[in-house]
Amino acid sequence: MSRLPVADRGTVRRALRDMISRHRRAVGVVLALHSAAAVAGLAPPWLLGTIVDRVTAGAGVATVDRLALAIAGCVLVSALLSRYAQYAGHRFGERAVAELREEFVSRTLGLPVSVVERAGAGDLATRSSVDVSTVGTTVRDVVPTIVIATVQLTLLFGAIFLLHPLLGLAALAGLPSILAVTRWYLRRASSAYLAEGAAAAELTETLTTTAEGARTVEALRLADDRVRHGTSRITLVWRARRATLALRTVFFSVVEASYPLPVAMVLLVGGYLLSRDMVSLGAVVAAALYLQQAIDPLDRLLQWTEQAQRGFASYARLLGVGMVPPEPPGTTASSRGERLVVRGARFSYSDDGPDVLHGIDLEVQPGERLAVVGPSGAGKSTLARLLAGIDAPRHGVVSIGGCPVTDLDPAERRRRIALVTQEHHVFIGSVRDNLSFAAPDASDEQMRAALLTVGAEWYAELPDDLDTQLGDGARQLGAAEAQQLALARLVLADPHTLILDEATAALDPSTARRTERALAAVLVGRTVIAIAHRLNTAHDADRVAVLADGRITEIGSHDELVAAGGAYAALWSSWHTRVDER
Repeated sequence: MSRLPVADRGTVRRALRDMISRHRRAVGVVLALHSAAAVAGLAPPWLLGTIVDRVTAGAGVATVDRLALAIAGCVLVSALLSRYAQYAGHRFGERAVAELREEFVSRTLGLPVSVVERAGAGDLATRSSVDVSTVGTTVRDVVPTIVIATVQLTLLFGAIFLLHPLLGLAALAGLPSILAVTRWYLRRASSAYLAEGAAAAELTETLTTTAEGARTVEALRLADDRVRHGTSRITLVWRARRATLALRTVFFSVVEASYPLPVAMVLLVGGYLLSRDMVSLGAVVAAALYLQQAIDPLDRLLQWTEQAQRGFASYARLLGVGMVPPEPPGTTASSRGERLVVRGARFSYSDDGPDVLHGIDLEVQPGERLAVVGPSGAGKSTLARLLAGIDAPRHGVVSIGGCPVTDLDPAERRRRIALVTQEHHVFIGSVRDNLSFAAPDASDEQMRAALLTVGAEWYAELPDDLDTQLGDGARQLGAAEAQQLALARLVLADPHTLILDEATAALDPSTARRTERALAAVLVGRTVIAIAHRLNTAHDADRVAVLADGRITEIGSHDELVAAGGAYAALWSSWHTRVDER
């Protein structure tokens, strides 16, 4: 499995700047409201210090009451401004996250199919769920909190310096240790959280593939092996999370230990200055209160800095999806016919891995029905992927109408060549929604005819006809029904060249036979290449190609190969005997 790329720090910073630039008005409103709330929050400690000085000077109760009312008014104004600032911040965050989700879906849909399959379901699932959610929290909560906390701290420390410069210097006593541990943490956190995300993706991949292949696991008695494999992935996640926890343990311990130091220093320096009449008692009290007030934004700043590292790591993973080059535009349809030709095709799934296909030579004429048979692991599905243009051969060429398949414009290639496998998907939505993916302009009657063509008799029992909802919380389709739905999409798509990679494997033999005959009738004049696991498909084909160990060992009509007495004849005899025994 090859992982999708991850963006570097420079790319992440540029993407963040672009996001803020697109929403600069909303960001400006948020910052203005929070700054106003912070300024209003500066007044209560100063007013309390004034009360201390006035009382010391012998002021009466009326003066104290007026100042107390002013404090209450400032607290109320600060609370109201903070409330509207948070509201504006969440609106900005939700809009930004919505854009982020749309961009991620667009980038994902633009990925070449081969890249998606090699990356695995776990990596994409983790990026589309955990990483998007983490970035959403970062944009909505973390970034505004960090900016706001920074503004508040600047104003608070600025106010202390205004009371007296020496008090301001004393208030900075805890910053060296905080800055040192923050720098230490940031230098290690990014790589640690990227490793945690990668470990989580591998665990998701393991769980997903095990669940999807549960029947195979049970049939081959691989449960213990899958449990061991899953346990090893859980161990990797545990180690990755323990590493990030160790960083947080050091970080927060040093930060918490640094908080009392500036308060103590301000009181000591304030006492010295007070003894020499350089400051008033109220100023010392106000400075101490400002420091106490600074603990909350400093706490939020440092705590959310940790969350920001998660967010930046997740954002790097999301942006990495956009770093995969999309399928090139390619060329348009050739006017030289639809003959599918394979010349000297070799293929391996990795640059340094062994070849799966070895020098395949094959020609499929327009309108011909070709069956490809062979033992499991012979390379049949790999050949189907090359014919469909999902993968490109390492050596050799696969062309249609004289144009390499992989050079065709992606939309043109999908229009001309359709690959249907035994893997299928039912989208959440109505039956009409599921069918319209293949032919957006198809009428209801055409959709019903396509369902009947593939033998989907269950369609007549749907309570709301084509408007029947499918998926979670609605009508659930079995494996055979879902496969018939996928085949109905194929009928509606009406491609010129059709590649069936065990597309009827989920159907029982009699239903599969009827479906294959119905498809053959509908697809008259179309080129059909069927990866056959039931040899009656090969019997009905114009020609049969036998694949073994990545090579075509025999090719010819059914009758010719049976008469030749080779590998196909042995397969046919063995399969025919099993069918008769049933």
